[in-house]
Amino acid sequence: MEITTKTLIQQKNSIEKLNSGATQKVNILMVDDHPENLLALRAVLTSPNYHLVSASSGKEALKCMLKEDFAVILLDVQMPGLNGFETAELIKEREKTRYIPIIFITAISQDIEHVNRGYSVGAIDYIFKPFNPETLRQKIEQFVKIHQKHEESKLLGEWEHSIEIKEINQELDRTTLNLRRSEALSKVIGETLMDTIVTFDENGHILSVNPSIQRMFGFNEVELLGKHVGELFKVNTEEKVENSQSFILFSMKASIGKVIEAVALRKNGSEFPVDVQIGETIIEGQQIFVCTIRNVTERKQIEEVKKQQFENLEKIVAERTVELRMANENLQKEIEQRKKIADNLYVSEERFRKIFESSPCLKAIISIKEGTYIDANPSWINITGYNYDEIRNQNINILNIVEEFNGDLIDIEQPNRNIRINYKTKSNEIRAGLLSSELIEIHKEICVLIVITDVTDRVLLEKEMSRLDRLNLIGEMAAGIAHEIRNPMTTVHGFLQVARSNRDQLPVEIVDLMMDELTRANSIITEFLNLAKNKVSDRKNQNLNSIIKALFPLIQAEALRSSKHITINLADCPSIFIDQKEIRQLILNIALNGLDAMSPGGKLTIKTYLEEHAVVLKIKDQGSGMKPEVLDKIGTPFYTTKENGTGLGLAICYSIAERHHADIQIATGDNGTTFYIRFNIETNI
Repeated sequence: MEITTKTLIQQKNSIEKLNSGATQKVNILMVDDHPENLLALRAVLTSPNYHLVSASSGKEALKCMLKEDFAVILLDVQMPGLNGFETAELIKEREKTRYIPIIFITAISQDIEHVNRGYSVGAIDYIFKPFNPETLRQKIEQFVKIHQKHEESKLLGEWEHSIEIKEINQELDRTTLNLRRSEALSKVIGETLMDTIVTFDENGHILSVNPSIQRMFGFNEVELLGKHVGELFKVNTEEKVENSQSFILFSMKASIGKVIEAVALRKNGSEFPVDVQIGETIIEGQQIFVCTIRNVTERKQIEEVKKQQFENLEKIVAERTVELRMANENLQKEIEQRKKIADNLYVSEERFRKIFESSPCLKAIISIKEGTYIDANPSWINITGYNYDEIRNQNINILNIVEEFNGDLIDIEQPNRNIRINYKTKSNEIRAGLLSSELIEIHKEICVLIVITDVTDRVLLEKEMSRLDRLNLIGEMAAGIAHEIRNPMTTVHGFLQVARSNRDQLPVEIVDLMMDELTRANSIITEFLNLAKNKVSDRKNQNLNSIIKALFPLIQAEALRSSKHITINLADCPSIFIDQKEIRQLILNIALNGLDAMSPGGKLTIKTYLEEHAVVLKIKDQGSGMKPEVLDKIGTPFYTTKENGTGLGLAICYSIAERHHADIQIATGDNGTTFYIRFNIETNI
């Protein structure tokens, strides 16, 4: 915009100058040694547009031409001193006056020889005296017009040349500014760039480096200037190279414009992989090379990991190739059949509808915003007993879907996976199922897809199988319990036979012995019944630490009675759903077994802590540990290593843990045995 404005202003000034030049007087030089001839010429040529200048000799004419510019010269041929021809020759020799038209005027010789000489020295015309005034005046007018046209062209050329020079200067200014900006940006980039940039000449001598050289190689700029660029790299070849630096320089020149991999050498001699890119330029006739070096150690490590992963995935890729090829063929068919997209969409919707309606699982779509049914499949209708009109736009709680363990309503706004639930049908039948839900979007409305796998029949079957398993277990244990009870009964039976044959009163110690044997038999029967019956736990939300604190005095008294010690270490744990009586029995059974396994002076530790999503009860003793064959049979009814044990204590503990969805793990060794009972917080609810 700046150039355009100046151009318009200059164009205006030039036009004004040219227009004003038309009204200015034009200089005409008249040269004659006779004053009367000069007077006659002035009379003929007098005009307000002409400025007539007279000269009486050739020398005087030359002096006038040094002072002013003339449009035309009227030159007499016969003059003393310098004649007309000689004067014309001098005028034509001068660069400034060479192109001024000269008209010779003579009254003496009209020979063709003189005329030709006049034209040869640069004359435009040749007029003989006496001349026709009107003819002379018209000729002068034409020469004046030619002069004016020439001046206009000259001024216009100068103006155009001036504009061109100014435009070139402005372009140079912009180029200079861009160069300064480029230099500043190059400096900033060179100082902040993580890559190392090295420039070197055609002989490999380093000319400059950027600050990154210190961080990457350990050298400073002064240490490397003038050194060979090959000192920064290691020859990556197994063959012996006599001049490794020349080999490196040759390889770099051969790789201009490419990215090559190399091994760089730090100042301390350590090596690291780099990517090298070479560029070249010519500065003042000298070939300069620019080398960019990037540390790719991290990339190489990642590539190694990726390579390993790639090798592991090659088999999978091979297996999927056929599938992908088939998928690609299907995609090509789909592209070719774009006109059938609407029909395909209809078919797809129809397929989804068939899957939805044919699924044996109960499926329903619920509106999150309204909390009502949008749709349900026939399995949902058939099992719940409600028809479409009865459930459509009804609240989801029409089935009273609650969690099996705590009876809480299901939060459908959160994704769920196989949550055990109970739900009520139209006929008030309570059925069991596994509920899964997922949020979906239908016509820009957030909905939830609920899938219920009805497991009522499976639950009944499991209960029946559990009952049969217990009966089978009872049958297997019958032989064991008969043996355990037969021993005390044999003792009592023998003493009663003695008492029958001996009328004397039985001693008190014999009666006490029979009472102890009967008590032992009763205890065995009681524990057997506790193990065999299908007990329902009365679980409540309570803290495990409270139960341990309540049992501590009882366990401590038992420990002190046998000169043993007990410590507890209870961490902050959340409350869980447990049956207090059953957990007390579990802790007492394991703790008393631990006390029995230790010698006097041993220490029993009871500890609780939180581990991920579980509350852990840890009971550790300092006994001699358990042998592998004993550990394999732990929890088997009537299997015991104690003389007076029944073998039912740990079996009852495992039964209690199963009812609480807890896991029991045992770690044993020469330093003692540790029981870990883990109550999962999520499944415990």
